[in-house]
Amino acid sequence: MRHFIQALQIVLAVVVMATATGCRQKNELPRRKIHRALLTPVSSGNPYEVMVVADDSVWNGYPGRALNRVLNKDLPMLPQPESTFHVSHITPSHYDRITNIFRNIVMLKVNPLTTQPAISVERNVHSDPQLIMTIQGPSAPELSTYITEHTQSIIRYFSAEELNRNAMLLESDYNINFYKKAKEMFGIELFIPQDLLKMKEGTDFLWASNDGLSTIQNICVYSYPYVSQRVFTEKAFVALRDTFMRRNIPGEKPTSYMSTNHDYVQCRPITVQGRYVMEARGLWEMTDDMMGGPFVSHSSVDTINGRVIVVEGFVYAPEKMKRTMIRRLEAALYTLRLPGKPAE
Repeated sequence: MRHFIQALQIVLAVVVMATATGCRQKNELPRRKIHRALLTPVSSGNPYEVMVVADDSVWNGYPGRALNRVLNKDLPMLPQPESTFHVSHITPSHYDRITNIFRNIVMLKVNPLTTQPAISVERNVHSDPQLIMTIQGPSAPELSTYITEHTQSIIRYFSAEELNRNAMLLESDYNINFYKKAKEMFGIELFIPQDLLKMKEGTDFLWASNDGLSTIQNICVYSYPYVSQRVFTEKAFVALRDTFMRRNIPGEKPTSYMSTNHDYVQCRPITVQGRYVMEARGLWEMTDDMMGGPFVSHSSVDTINGRVIVVEGFVYAPEKMKRTMIRRLEAALYTLRLPGKPAE
């Protein structure tokens, strides 16, 4: 289990490499190359889908029910309940050359030959990208208890894997105009989806949107002076966010502008590429309007210029599920490279 936790920490710490591999010349645009073995098929399934392979007796018993609860936990800070993953189940007899190329697989086993429950992980065994996690234990009660105790580890492992996959894809296919403008305004590198074509500039503020008809996905960047560690508190974050959004994202009415729902904000420290980041999740809303949705942001200190850089993704998708959209934008946040960090 120690090796599993160590591997998880590595995945979460370096969940993204924010430039293309290999050295590049000055002014040359970075472009990550996705390397796949020629004979390895592309995995099936969609992001954040997990297929569990287990005997019916295991799946319908304590271990299966425990794992189902873990994978179906609600993703925090969404306006309506949405599970963290979409879960499907097959028995080992149906695990064949068609099903074994699924992108995320859990092999759930009660194995009397084992002395204690354990988790192991393999990558790209039958397809690419692919993660196969094996969870096994000597008895159903022990396995069930073990799964419950390691709820967060299991969720974080698959979540980090999907974030890493999405971020690497962004680095190979991204919005070049936004990349150049963010570099010009803030000295940063940030790789966002190509379809976020509409851009707006403000003072220390940059906003890109796909301006869709039924769903709108957005990325914004803003900065302010770093005065002390006290800016990395929920109260300070909300106040500063409200100031920037009111100034730069107005609504359709003169009295309408974006603000933060102060009752639905969660902040926590995380580590990204070895640096401190304050992650914030919550709900945004338009004052004097009916618009709203989820957001996620990363706040980091630009030590070269003595300022805080905030990158944020937010979604407007009324009456639609938002999990996949907000996580697509979240992956882009992990590609941030601050000024002064050498290109690889």
